[in-house]
Amino acid sequence: MAESVARGAVLHAFNEPLTIEEAPIPVPEPGALVARIDLGGVCGTDIHLSHGNLTIPLPVVLGHEAVGRVDTLGAGVETDFTGQPLRPGDTIAWTSSIPCGRCHWCVVEGERTLCENRRVYGINQRFDAFPRLSGGWAEAIYLQPGSAVFKLPPAVSPEMVIALGCAGPTAFHGVVDVTGVKPGETVVVQGSGPVGLAAAIYAHLGGAARVIVVGGPANRLALAEELGIGDVHVDIFSMTDADERLRAVLAETPGRRGADVVLECAGVPEAVAEGIGFARRNGRMLVLGQYTDRGPTPINPHLITRKQLTLLGSWAFAERHYLGHLQNLPAIAARFDLGRLVTYYPLAEANTAMTDMAAGRTMKPVLTMT
Repeated sequence: MAESVARGAVLHAFNEPLTIEEAPIPVPEPGALVARIDLGGVCGTDIHLSHGNLTIPLPVVLGHEAVGRVDTLGAGVETDFTGQPLRPGDTIAWTSSIPCGRCHWCVVEGERTLCENRRVYGINQRFDAFPRLSGGWAEAIYLQPGSAVFKLPPAVSPEMVIALGCAGPTAFHGVVDVTGVKPGETVVVQGSGPVGLAAAIYAHLGGAARVIVVGGPANRLALAEELGIGDVHVDIFSMTDADERLRAVLAETPGRRGADVVLECAGVPEAVAEGIGFARRNGRMLVLGQYTDRGPTPINPHLITRKQLTLLGSWAFAERHYLGHLQNLPAIAARFDLGRLVTYYPLAEANTAMTDMAAGRTMKPVLTMT
């Protein structure tokens, strides 16, 4: 190691600023590796976590999205998740969670994303316990045994990976794997943050005839329109009346019947009820944006029954979803200018990056370590 310590952005208490602290870089045990982080993505979930909207242990180095380079390999680590040889200096990305591989959900259901014992980088790994450096907002990370590490192919750059961060594989899981957008369908996407845009992108790739993005603020919608993400854009901040929004969205669907698919990516509980209104009879609705618990919201179950609506949920992503997203990134980057989504901040400005993300001033804040 060129250095024996690395800096990280640590959350000690909810609703309090992060502090930049140092921790020693461990020598990797068998099955583990140490990576030097180049880019750490700021996700909307990080904002919710900092407010205590999900039960997590403190203190913690935040950040569950990152790209870096192999620094040191532990004994037995010779290849990545797909069998590609790994060497120091290789550019890599990794899934944010490590399923246990032994519980009912991992073994019987085959849904590793639902693992009841999963360890998650930047979320449930304490900073005051070994290996301490377990989050993406740090100069180095200790990738524990069982981590799914992916060597980036030449056609996939670190900037491409971090531009959509966890939103990319989350949308791949929900939109492609769970919902299955069909060619020619009309899709409504609620939310214009990274998850919403990633969902809209996968709706486009799935062959949707029309993608209607309902979100805000205006700068995010303008960027989406400039990049060709979505065919119609409805600003909830300028169109504040829910009935008016419903009429506007339905007017953009065939026969004003509603969307074939509604993808809720807003992370706002009230959006679920509104999304039910956007869906056509016999349509499908995916609730994707409620990763953290922001409380209950009233809905009218009669509408679910009357519309014969299929209501779906999708939780995060597993290794195969991450791999699927990486395989799609060259096609995505060829069609959409992903670099336009990103605003860079040095690690020392992590609090500013979080404030800008929470306010919607930027689409995708990314912390740089070098």
